[in-house]
Amino acid sequence: MNRRSILAAALTLTTGLALAGCGGESAPIEAVDAYMPQPVNQDMAGAYFTVKNNTDTADKLTSVTTNLAKDISIHKTVGTKMERVESLPIPANGTLQLGHGGNHLMFMGLKSKPTKDDVVTVQLHFAHAEPVRVSIPVKAADYQPKH
Repeated sequence: MNRRSILAAALTLTTGLALAGCGGESAPIEAVDAYMPQPVNQDMAGAYFTVKNNTDTADKLTSVTTNLAKDISIHKTVGTKMERVESLPIPANGTLQLGHGGNHLMFMGLKSKPTKDDVVTVQLHFAHAEPVRVSIPVKAADYQPKH
């Protein structure tokens, strides 16, 4: 083998190993299955998704930021009442489910009313992990996720 062939083989092997290392790893914390039902008015909206904690350390969702609303807060449902909470726990190697009738995000004072097929962007903030940007597709007002 000449020098050029050895160099080409080394680059090919290095690139392959780098790509293989990137392919199977998950982010430390990620949000999946996000959606927002199209709001019926410009006063408020809700958003739902699952937060996956892929680490060995428990964490907490502590706040959410967005440009869409004057206020966005974390809520839980207790019985038939919604309560604003300061944080929600995310167990180590576990999930935090946000869905209808349970934990959810509440957008108050929308600056514009999102419509079906729009995408709303939020940034999730945690007690320990780096912030995570989430793109939330707006679905029909009567959308029900498949389980």
